[in-house]
Amino acid sequence: MDVSQLELVDSFLDHLKFERRLSPHTVKSYRRDLDCLADSCMQQSVASWDQLRVHHLRHFAASSHASGLSPRSIQRRLSGTRSFLRYLVREGRLQHNPGTAVSAPRTPRRLPATLDAEQMARLLDIKGDKPADWRDRAMLELLYSSGLRLAELVSLDPDDLDLADATVRVTGKGNKTRILPVGRWARQALSGWLRVRAGLAVVEETALFVGPRGRRISPRTVQALVKRRARESGLPQRIYPHLFRHSFATHLLESSGDLRAVQELLGHADISSTQIYTHLDFQHLAQIYDKSHPRARRQNK
Repeated sequence: MDVSQLELVDSFLDHLKFERRLSPHTVKSYRRDLDCLADSCMQQSVASWDQLRVHHLRHFAASSHASGLSPRSIQRRLSGTRSFLRYLVREGRLQHNPGTAVSAPRTPRRLPATLDAEQMARLLDIKGDKPADWRDRAMLELLYSSGLRLAELVSLDPDDLDLADATVRVTGKGNKTRILPVGRWARQALSGWLRVRAGLAVVEETALFVGPRGRRISPRTVQALVKRRARESGLPQRIYPHLFRHSFATHLLESSGDLRAVQELLGHADISSTQIYTHLDFQHLAQIYDKSHPRARRQNK
């Protein structure tokens, strides 16, 4: 490519830096990816950006994959390419954006970590009778009992709880409300917390759970106390609030096999988001099979 074509890349990067105010690190990443695109174009005898076609970009993605680049990195390269070509269309340098017709290899979906029932029981076995102990028991029990997101937990008010009906009203993503069951252990912990809540909360605070200063507890504070309680329980792995939700879904699916019910309880709009837990369930079943089936067990020599 001649200098005038490469100057269009510089113009685009200035647009990112000065108009969109992206960070220097992000702009540098765009520069690196577009340099790779320019090299690919030269290898394919593409002399200018208006000569770029879909098959050239597919070759760019395929050669990136062949060189060992991860699907996630290829997605980033193609995303940067599409942004650059969209800019050229806006500037009148291109008629259309060929990047819209090219997709990257699918990134393998990482399975979420979970705790088994015994580990969860150890984590929930919080000792002490201080108000903070009752609060932590109530929060952790509710996270596991109802599969709440962290943001849903910290946004709760006492009016959202109906312990007589054993339910909690939760406002989730998209401002959608759902009513969830609350288990026996969680109800006991919540009842205890409500009796001592005034010992931590300032008078005018409306939050169900409050932090050390008596105001609505922050997500960061919940993350810190979950980590501390996990350390106290002797669990070796990294524990974080969303692990309760993963464990809730996995244990329910193992017991019931009802994917639709788990979807509703989790508040997933798309069942594909819930289906990841079927893979976890299958892993569990596969482990049982490997240990139990006569044709799967390794024979002792």
